[in-house]
Amino acid sequence: MNDDITKNPEITNRGVNLQMQQELYQSPSEDAPMQQQAQMQAAVGVRCPSCGTMNDEGAMFCASCGAPLGKTTCPNCGAELDADADFCETCRRYVKKDVCSFCGAHLNDNDAFCPECGSPRGGIVCPVCHTLNEFSFCKQCGTALTEDARQLVAQVSTMPEYLEMQKLASELQQLDLILPYSSEREQVQEQLNTRLRERVLTLLANDRGIATPDIPKSNSKRMSKEEYEAKKNDRMQEIASILERMAQAPQPKPAMVRNYAMACRPQGVRLAWECNFKHALHSSPCGCAKPQMGGKWIILGKDTKKEIKDDK
Repeated sequence: MNDDITKNPEITNRGVNLQMQQELYQSPSEDAPMQQQAQMQAAVGVRCPSCGTMNDEGAMFCASCGAPLGKTTCPNCGAELDADADFCETCRRYVKKDVCSFCGAHLNDNDAFCPECGSPRGGIVCPVCHTLNEFSFCKQCGTALTEDARQLVAQVSTMPEYLEMQKLASELQQLDLILPYSSEREQVQEQLNTRLRERVLTLLANDRGIATPDIPKSNSKRMSKEEYEAKKNDRMQEIASILERMAQAPQPKPAMVRNYAMACRPQGVRLAWECNFKHALHSSPCGCAKPQMGGKWIILGKDTKKEIKDDK
């Protein structure tokens, strides 16, 4: 009964097996978090910024659409950039040396001009505001700088949506020129002045022998502050609705999105371009690192407090 268990092989093996079983049962509970974390990392991988496909960790290009993955650095300022970004939002420079910034065509190292659109590699100086630009539309004043850009503007300007939007924008401009009544007293005074004007013109006509003169109505377009704000908000909402319908869908070439968005921009309205990349507000798609993800114009209005990223 008091025999040493180490001298009994059966008991010894049984004890070892029991110990091993205990370790095996204990092991998963101790190592499970690490194993689960490893499995989650393997499952997560790298999400493609273009199509959303999950790729293996360390992949350079998307297995589904071929888009570049990971990060790179700006060759001008060293800021970190997404691999498929063509513009640095830190130093505001175009960074793709092998892609034409004006049309998206491929460039060779020795190409001084784009073989597709003929645009110079160093950029174009705007003839209106004299700003140097790396894109087809001036980032300062919006002028079309290339022949392709001018043709695109001509095409867009015939679209029913654009014509309606520009009409509303013109009406909004006219409203901005109107000074609404600041009080009911001011409105009453305006009515008294109108009656006085009609009385004076009638007396002058009577002196000339005209008994019942035809007095032209006053062309004053002034209105109450409430009526003014209601009309202005209506126009802005209608423009916003059209801009929503004309929102840019994702495109393979950033140049296509920039050019079309700039051609669709209505005149006479304070706008900002909201990108789908970071949902940031830019003065135009020319200031976005990844416009190929799409975006839309939004109305800022006169007294907006929204911050435009390009103005920082």
